[in-house]
Amino acid sequence: GADIVTHSTTKYMDGHAIGVGGAIVDSGNFDWLAHSDKYPGLTTPDESYHGIVYAEKFGKLAYITKATSQLMRDLGSIQSPQNAFYLMNGLESLDVRMERHCKNAIAIAKYLKSCDKVEWVDYPDLEDDKYNSLAKKYLPKGSCGVMAFAVKGGREKAVEFMDSLKLITIVTHVADARTCLLHPASHTHRQLTDEQLKESGVAPDLIRLSVGLESVDDLIDDLKQALEKI
Repeated sequence: GADIVTHSTTKYMDGHAIGVGGAIVDSGNFDWLAHSDKYPGLTTPDESYHGIVYAEKFGKLAYITKATSQLMRDLGSIQSPQNAFYLMNGLESLDVRMERHCKNAIAIAKYLKSCDKVEWVDYPDLEDDKYNSLAKKYLPKGSCGVMAFAVKGGREKAVEFMDSLKLITIVTHVADARTCLLHPASHTHRQLTDEQLKESGVAPDLIRLSVGLESVDDLIDDLKQALEKI
């Protein structure tokens, strides 16, 4: 498994797109001294802390100690009290929110899969998805609320479909209580040429959908009426 894991707390942990933050989880199992040539910041003296060598002083906790002492001191990587408050509130409802996100998402994925105007749907909890076996193994309670799909007709129809939505909003954010979607080729990756889009794995017709907590019937109705207009 991974020795160091990073999380964006701005996403599902916050859950409402109101706070900015991140988290580092250190397993405390990595032997930094055994790889001293790769991690000089941990295995050579830190003159700003009286020449301390983190890997010698703290052993396998060297990384997280350096992060919470020297790096936090120099970079100010700590949440404001208000953002910390938002995060704590979000964590209290994380379990029940994720259950709803996943329940809504699989229902919408199945609906999109059944639509004649939809070219393809990429969501791990679908039985025929190439990652379904991994989803069942590692995420048995649900794969989250984010999926990708494409409507027939390419980029032009994708934009037309998105402009026809009424409840679902077009925003860059993801993993939010509100359902939102994005057309990467004309948003986050708009500076790329068609060839560069292909190289980066972003199809011109790809739509990223982040399913929120609204009534799934309302969401499907919105998708249905937008699809009928293309």
